[in-house]
Amino acid sequence: MNLATKDIKHNLGRFSLTSAGIGLLLMIVMGMGGIYRGLVEDATLLVERIGADLWVAQKNTRGPFAEMSRIPRDLADRALVVPGVETSFGFISYTIQRSYKGKPLRLTLQGLDWPADRGLWLPIAAGRSLGQAHYEMVADITSGLQVADKLKLGKNFFTVKGLTKGMTSPSGDSMVFMTLTDAQAVQYDMSPESIRIERIARVNRLFNIDLGQIQPQLSERASGLSSGIPALGTSMISAVLVRVKPGYNIEAVAKQIEAWPDVSVYTEQGQKQLLLKGIVERSRRQLGLFRRLLIMVSAIIMALILYTLTLDKLHDIAMLKLIGARNSVILGLIMQQAILLGCIGFCIAYLLGQWIFPYFPRRVVLVRGDLYSLAIIVFVISILASLLGVWRAMRADPGEVLA
Repeated sequence: MNLATKDIKHNLGRFSLTSAGIGLLLMIVMGMGGIYRGLVEDATLLVERIGADLWVAQKNTRGPFAEMSRIPRDLADRALVVPGVETSFGFISYTIQRSYKGKPLRLTLQGLDWPADRGLWLPIAAGRSLGQAHYEMVADITSGLQVADKLKLGKNFFTVKGLTKGMTSPSGDSMVFMTLTDAQAVQYDMSPESIRIERIARVNRLFNIDLGQIQPQLSERASGLSSGIPALGTSMISAVLVRVKPGYNIEAVAKQIEAWPDVSVYTEQGQKQLLLKGIVERSRRQLGLFRRLLIMVSAIIMALILYTLTLDKLHDIAMLKLIGARNSVILGLIMQQAILLGCIGFCIAYLLGQWIFPYFPRRVVLVRGDLYSLAIIVFVISILASLLGVWRAMRADPGEVLA
């Protein structure tokens, strides 16, 4: 006869509610670890998907994700002539917030260097990737957009041609992919009044110098399109993605490009470390602190619960001692209940998590190794939490029964 099982059946309602409470608490602990894993995956997802060997960014900056980087678009052509470089693409990344169907819509725009990069590497869940140079985009399913939806960005309407799954930024915003030219048009879009004021300011600056007095006909050029003024230069991009030819040393190619005075170069692994040590680091530490606190709270709650259950059984424990029951029997009664409480709570946490976690605003990734570690922690907590009850049971006086 197992005394732990008999006692649980006798107090089934209390034990069930206690297990449910422990399960909810462990579910939060499990969710904290899953949110951290989701942060790490979101931070490195795009870098891994693109698969570039080198990321070329503005000098003394940490790349297009950790901070703002602005380099000329023709830098991709300069990188292409470096020995060992197979391909080089321009890339742009920034975040926007618009109103769509009466609700705020926050998106991270990624500009792909069409036609060399058509987004064929994207995990398409519905529709297709980019099929033309303008006015098409691929959005993540978490944005709420659907295939064939039209969204006005800048002065143009863009049609959603495909949906991806799991493509979110480190901040949790849905990613949207369009051609590099369209992404630049959206980023540098200005209202007609702003354009008019800027052109008037150019003309005024022209006439404030000797060149404007000598050649007044230049005012027509100054009041025209920015692309028609050579001194203004080309539009800027965030980074250049470089793939190295097979057989060439990536570090050697990186050193050749990094010798240029206007750029910084990072390998794929280096870019990941910048993201993890920068954007994710503070969130990781905060989530880790909350997780440790919740584990401590779980241990204290389990200890108090087991101590209370032991107090309710003191008369029965004293009776067992009076009839000659060994201490190991009493020890097994309390510890078996503690371990069973932890196991049932862990199972409830996992099952509830599978149902609730998909509705979290941030992606929750449950890794098998983390689940095993948490299971071991719960087992250890169950043993430690039972010690308070064991200590009280060992002090039970058999003479109390006779009194």
